[in-house]
Amino acid sequence: MNYKLSFRERAAIAMMHLSKQLPTTLEQAKKQAQWLKKNTKTKLKKQRDS
Repeated sequence: MNYKLSFRERAAIAMMHLSKQLPTTLEQAKKQAQWLKKNTKTKLKKQRDS
């Protein structure tokens, strides 16, 4: 990775990568959010459970 890129150069590269991705529907985004909520736990939750 080239660490000497400016913020604008990094933003341009990120936009180029995002433009190549397929569009996501609202339904797909909701499913992904539900899956993440169900399958991930934060350290805080783990500490409370112990």
